[in-house]
Order: sequence, then C-alpha cells, then structure tokens
Amino acid sequence: MKTINVSVVTPDGPVYESDVEMVSTKALSGELGILPGHIPMVAPLQVGVVRLKNGSQQDLVAVSGGFLEVRPDKVTILAQSAEKSSDIDAERALRAKERAEQRLREAQAANVDFKRAELALQRAINRLSIVEKRHF
Repeated sequence: MKTINVSVVTPDGPVYESDVEMVSTKALSGELGILPGHIPMVAPLQVGVVRLKNGSQQDLVAVSGGFLEVRPDKVTILAQSAEKSSDIDAERALRAKERAEQRLREAQAANVDFKRAELALQRAINRLSIVEKRHF
C-alpha cells in the first residue's frame, strides 16, 4: 500500500517521523483525513490528537495547536507542543488538568487569565484521552 511521510515538529525539535498510510487530525475547519497523493494545503490545527495509521498499527500524537502542511508525498505538522502517546505521563497530565480546573474556578473571583487556563485544560484533557486510548 502507498504511504506518505509524516513529520511532527515543535520548537524543541522533531517529535515524530515515519511513513504512514493515513493521517487524521482536527483542523479549525473540521476533521481531516489525509492519504498519499492528497492535494497540497495548509490548515491551522486545534488542540487534539493526530492519528497516524499504518496497516493495523496506529500511532497517536497529542498536539497543542499549530499548522498542518500537506504535499502529495509529505505531511508536516508544526505544533506549539506535541507528545507521542508513549511519552505522556498520565499522572502529570491529571495534575495539569486539576490545576487548570482550579484556575478556572478561581477566575470568577480573581484576576486569572481565563483563556490561558481554558487552553491548559484542553491540552490536559487531550493528553489524558490519548493515555486512555493506548490502554486498548
């Protein structure tokens, strides 16, 4: 079966590099599925999961926004931050979720940056959802 090369890169360096049969992720405009030979495009990404399928194997990468560039033979994801499923520390992600929820509760009473706390919560929930999927 045909494959497409995928690179997930952050400001800290590369996170994932492989040839896969299909990439699926969430752009701001909706869910995207990318196969080899896809038309060129650029799309901003939401906080979410990048699913990389190769036969019966599936790799998951948590991304915190960024951009997706598609060319017929290559997909590049430039993410603000990204973690492979195997690199996610479930306890740390759970603590981050709890801290973000606490900040959101305090936002009403104090001068807390609500948008920043909300994004932190989205990132933590995203990471925890990937941890749950890797146990199946």
